[in-house]
Amino acid sequence: MPEEILRRVLTVPVYDVAEQTPLEKAPLLSKRLQNQVWLKREDLQPVFSFKLRGAYNRMVHLSEEQKAAGVIAASAGNHAQGVALAASKMGIKATIVMPRTTPPIKVNAVRNLGGHVELHGDTYDEASAFAKKLSEEQRLTFVHPYDDLDVIAGQGTIALEMLRQHSHPFDVIFIAVGGGGLISGIASVIKQVSPQTRIIGVEPEDAACMTRALEAGERVVLDQVGIFADGVAVAQVGEIPFRIAQSCVDEMITVKTDEICAAVKDIFEDTRAIAEPAGAVALAGMKRFVEKYGVSGLEMAAIVSGANMNFDRLRHISERTELGEKREAIFAVTISEQPGSFKQFCELLGGRRAITEFNYRYSDPNSAVVFVGVRTEGGQAERQAIKTQLVEHGYAVEDMTDNEMAKLHLRYMVGGHAKGVHNELLYRFEFPERPGALLQFLTQMSEEWNISLFHYRNHGAAYGRVLVGVQVPPEQSADFEVYLKNLGYRYANEQDNPGYQLFLRPTE
Repeated sequence: MPEEILRRVLTVPVYDVAEQTPLEKAPLLSKRLQNQVWLKREDLQPVFSFKLRGAYNRMVHLSEEQKAAGVIAASAGNHAQGVALAASKMGIKATIVMPRTTPPIKVNAVRNLGGHVELHGDTYDEASAFAKKLSEEQRLTFVHPYDDLDVIAGQGTIALEMLRQHSHPFDVIFIAVGGGGLISGIASVIKQVSPQTRIIGVEPEDAACMTRALEAGERVVLDQVGIFADGVAVAQVGEIPFRIAQSCVDEMITVKTDEICAAVKDIFEDTRAIAEPAGAVALAGMKRFVEKYGVSGLEMAAIVSGANMNFDRLRHISERTELGEKREAIFAVTISEQPGSFKQFCELLGGRRAITEFNYRYSDPNSAVVFVGVRTEGGQAERQAIKTQLVEHGYAVEDMTDNEMAKLHLRYMVGGHAKGVHNELLYRFEFPERPGALLQFLTQMSEEWNISLFHYRNHGAAYGRVLVGVQVPPEQSADFEVYLKNLGYRYANEQDNPGYQLFLRPTE
């Protein structure tokens, strides 16, 4: 299979639409990581993503009859724009099915490139199923985003460029993985030309379909897929990419949302360009790799795979960057409710540590639980040292740095414990960003249940993050479980979350 991919890569005419993107040295990252770091700038393509390489290569192999009928694809962003641009260059009609949750900026980008947009469903899977249905009904050729030999070969042209642009083989190349088209294309080429180069695939922890598949020895379908890095939010890796990865990928690494945010900042500081979350995943993996193995002096490259970022997502990314860099720690600390206690607390932390956040609401005459952020420079070790210091001085401390509910919701809504609220259940939801999503949530809910807490945040993504408290009598708990299942939204039970217990749980 890799041999066939390389053969096709050598004859791909992608430069009819694509650019040979720069391979740039990242001096700040190189110094900080003590390795030579290079960034392959696929964010500089005409559609700000590598996807047009594979889309165009697939479409140049269409028969005249297929070209006359037109093509169809399903995508929430980058693949859609790649297909639309390729179709425009070739004079082919392109229909793109996009989820109704797709941000307007991406829908308009496809339309501006000449694509006909059909909005259907809330997820990629729903849009893809509808696109395949239209493909059969209207005899359109379906252009798959990753599970296709020609698409994979198109992405593999990136590897040829990197081999020409760098004077000697890389020690390690890091590549983000969604469906697997990008890594299978690059790995197929690199492993035949430079077999000593390690190929490392990188996935978000909550969208690790390739990692799970390689561990299991077969493709698996994830029950839930995290949506922060939407460009790699795939439930099942492609069949062809999986087979190639089994022989050509040396290791998989998973990264957290905060680490991806930190990598977005890293790319900006070295290039003044803003990568989308999926575009920064590979660099986040490189940083995790260096931390894990303690390597230095290596020649390493990361693919910056895209820059189709909604501007309003930057606020959320900037908030999480310091956590991703381990430059901020978050704690829930119980202090005495008396004058001077806050000053005493700050003096204990010391003048060299800046307090980045302090949230508090009076609720008890004897003690107060505060939500506090502290600037750190020593990573995990310093974070633990701060906690130990506080505990030794008699404070009750809960480390909230890795608590997703705390970072998404609690830090914006600390307001004290409610009184007289009984039988409250707390759940975190992801609402599709479309008209009617909230109404659907409320309409399906029993009129006997009362909403006692509600906090919503939009990060410019296809899904909004919602924290909801609902009063449900114990005898109706089974009915509530049925409601959650029928609703169809992703959710997590936060009843035992320490943040809820410390700051929000109702009191008698």
